Amino acid sequence: MKNLKKIASMLSLAVMGLAVCFHLAPIRGVQAAKGPEEPAAQSAEYRVLDPIESGAVTLYPIARIAAESHAADWRYITLDEGLQSGKVVITEAGKAAGLARNRRQRDGVGEDAGAYDSVNTLVLVNNSAHPLVLLAGEIVTGGRQDRIIAKDRIVMPHSAPLDLSVFCIEPHRWTELSDKFGSAGAVAHHSMIVEPSVRLQAMDAQNQQEVWNAVNKSVAAAHPAMAMRSTTRIGGSDVHGSGSQDAGSGGSYAEPAATSSYARAMAEPGQQQEIDKVAAPALVNDSAMPERLRKQNVVGIVAAINGHILWADLFATPELLQAYWGKLVRSYAAESLHDSEALGPAASREEALKFIVTVVKGEETSEGSAGIYRYFEVQGTRDSEFTLQVTLPGTGFDLHRARMVHEKSEKQGTLYRDTIPGYRLRPRPGVIY
Repeated sequence: MKNLKKIASMLSLAVMGLAVCFHLAPIRGVQAAKGPEEPAAQSAEYRVLDPIESGAVTLYPIARIAAESHAADWRYITLDEGLQSGKVVITEAGKAAGLARNRRQRDGVGEDAGAYDSVNTLVLVNNSAHPLVLLAGEIVTGGRQDRIIAKDRIVMPHSAPLDLSVFCIEPHRWTELSDKFGSAGAVAHHSMIVEPSVRLQAMDAQNQQEVWNAVNKSVAAAHPAMAMRSTTRIGGSDVHGSGSQDAGSGGSYAEPAATSSYARAMAEPGQQQEIDKVAAPALVNDSAMPERLRKQNVVGIVAAINGHILWADLFATPELLQAYWGKLVRSYAAESLHDSEALGPAASREEALKFIVTVVKGEETSEGSAGIYRYFEVQGTRDSEFTLQVTLPGTGFDLHRARMVHEKSEKQGTLYRDTIPGYRLRPRPGVIY
């Protein structure tokens, strides 16, 4: 009898234990479902967080799941830091001694070195103690014309003067405003990188005429009453590509137009106010990345305008992204102000993830400097990708990766949502200001 009572007691305890387990299981499930992020939009390397929305712009923060150890202790300076400190100097090509020789000078006929400045080449010196990072699309103002950096690159500290490939974004000026170049923006947090439609032509088309066309479109949209005249012909012929072409080789130059400068047009008080209004929800203290994103190891942004994904910028670390956050957010905001596409359904987080993890199929080229960096370009039929890889001793990591949708493909609607199983068009979420 005692044994039977003992067995009954043990069975009773077991049943109670099972009841407790079944009772607690759904409670644990509910608690897990209340987490800040759902794991659906996640790959082995990246996770897409909830979007930040303002006006026609939707920004998808991209978090790296595992930290990039090689980049954690890497020290560098940005273009803005170098120019503002005076440790990075950029001049017209003709002002750099020993870098601008010409036949007439060799024949003993002296001429103004400025006559041999180049539209698509400037000269840069990095006098700082750290490698300098340059991103395609960063603006420098002054000299004979405002320019943008043509390609991502790294310049070593205490460098000798080097040729810097650039594109002109001020086609109707060839008169010197200053002997050195500075960063765009009257104040530091208004420093700029050109909007995606201009950046696309510099990076993907790599064609000066197409850059001018994109600049003209942007400036005309911002100031329709003062749209630019036809594109300047420099040196008697249009300038194409990123190779250098002497502006002093002949031809006439148009007089400066009030709005021929992309940088000045975007800095006009009315235009700047509109850009700031759209950019504000993604910024802290006018330029910083929200701390909550930094804590989640956010290293990149996928940008959509009117529901269509157009661009992505990914960096090695949150600190690198922070250095460019304000400039990038404002560039996406500027693009949205004159985007002519109709308002479409909201892109999903799954679509944003697909955009950055799908391999681009196309022609690949690379260039760089041995033991310093490599710059890879992959140009596909509907999108392209550009990667700046640091190869300095003890490093070896992708510092920056830019991905873009070709304008033609975007208008044809060939985006990633058609490749996502079960994807359905849905109403655009509410706008946040």
